[in-house]
Amino acid sequence: MKIEVTFEGNKKIGALINGHHIITDQSIAEGGENSAPTPFELFLASLATCAGIYIKGFCDSRNLPTDNIKLFQHVEFDKTTQMATHINLEIQVPPSFPENYRDTLVLVASKCKVKKHLQNPPEIKATINVI
Repeated sequence: MKIEVTFEGNKKIGALINGHHIITDQSIAEGGENSAPTPFELFLASLATCAGIYIKGFCDSRNLPTDNIKLFQHVEFDKTTQMATHINLEIQVPPSFPENYRDTLVLVASKCKVKKHLQNPPEIKATINVI
């Protein structure tokens, strides 16, 4: 997989991936226009939406409606390092959601590919290519 990064002006950075164009920006306090999520917010959203697609797949395979399911991601940060220290995925289900699937829904959300990569991070390196 190859992602091409584009510089969109001011603090906006784009990514071309799989035919999609994603834009990030910085907050006004950081010199941006706050017109899009920051790269870190997008990273956090990828974790939450990944868990969401696993929940959706589980429910779809059992013909369980997802209309009234809500997923919230709560992130706690270390005040000194500004690094995330705890990420909690809160799954809210309506009373009609089958009780025998509730614990399984938590397990399913925990299997997301983004979470697995955080637990077993890849090697990341940067190189220079003069063209």
